[in-house]
Amino acid sequence: MNKEQDPGQGVVADEPEELIDLEEWAKAGKPPKPAKVYRIRIDTVKKDVTVASMKGREILSLVGKTPETYMLSQKIRGGAPTPIGADQTVRFDTPGIERFQTLARDPTEG
Repeated sequence: MNKEQDPGQGVVADEPEELIDLEEWAKAGKPPKPAKVYRIRIDTVKKDVTVASMKGREILSLVGKTPETYMLSQKIRGGAPTPIGADQTVRFDTPGIERFQTLARDPTEG
């Protein structure tokens, strides 16, 4: 008697989500989990990324900014913004990450 095995058997619970919008998940209080795509918000711009973590400078580059001219911070649900260094790694499956904010280091004189 031949018994065929289902190739997906036993891994259903470990399947990553197709897309997680970090802001929506944090506001809903959902615990983080692996995903194929993470939707992150930087200021008012939403970007889809296919990696589970990025360095601060990589996040800034998604919106055309550099760590030399802008500071980056992450907003955790229920907390104050936390500064992120240019070479600091941010994991998108960290509980409560809502969004990222940038701030010009030297405001332009006018």
